[in-house]
Amino acid sequence: MSISPRNWAAMTALIAASSLSTFSAVAAPIAPPSDKATVILVHGAFAESSSWNGVASRLQAEGYPVIAVANPLRSVKGDSDYVSQLVEHTKGPVILVGHSYGGQVISDAVHGNANVKALVYVAAFAPEKGETVLELSGRYPGGTLGPTLADPVTLIDGNQDLYIQQDKFAEQFAADVAPADAALMAATQRPITTAALGEPAVNPAWKYTPSWFIYGSADKNIPEAALKFMADRAGSKKTVVIDGASHVVMTSNPQQVADLIDEAAQATSR
Repeated sequence: MSISPRNWAAMTALIAASSLSTFSAVAAPIAPPSDKATVILVHGAFAESSSWNGVASRLQAEGYPVIAVANPLRSVKGDSDYVSQLVEHTKGPVILVGHSYGGQVISDAVHGNANVKALVYVAAFAPEKGETVLELSGRYPGGTLGPTLADPVTLIDGNQDLYIQQDKFAEQFAADVAPADAALMAATQRPITTAALGEPAVNPAWKYTPSWFIYGSADKNIPEAALKFMADRAGSKKTVVIDGASHVVMTSNPQQVADLIDEAAQATSR
């Protein structure tokens, strides 16, 4: 399809006007107005934002504004800065929810923003300053992710992207998800860089922001012992362990995850 010079000029003017209006309203909220906290959901490695669909739909039914972030999975600093900017552009109280590596992202994303009222860790890392996802996942026995990874994809900047082999994805990552859904998750998984997995935490917000934890006893990516250690260390207000649940507990058990987020929101709204 060809675009005439006249139409091209009109399109250019429209884009320019849109850009100006965006920059003139940088403080505008990105979630709809509500008397409830906005829930920002941050997925981890090998997942993507639709993994939150069951949780998001339940929260929306209860009146919560929800934003499921497309986590870049490039670096802890870059990813946490990105989430922090979303927080800054969200009006009213915010509940940050992170899955897996997304837990490290939300830990470093608060940046002193007073509107972040609670952190909810869903089968997620909650590192101390200086700790990395890679180190924490190997601190306790039981994790089996390593042998399921495909050969790294080398990027133009020298970094590497990691994927789970699709034929091993369901058993490793989503054993309690319907096979057809797990196959789709394998096909749509988002890779994470090796650099992100080895980047240390800088300013973990769980030290000064109330936290809640939920995870499954059959998690093969992060051993249950590691998850318990991090929840206990963070002083979790409530820790829910779902017997037999896999690493994607938000996909296989969305009601329990949504209930815990609701509990965290209500507890911090008083």
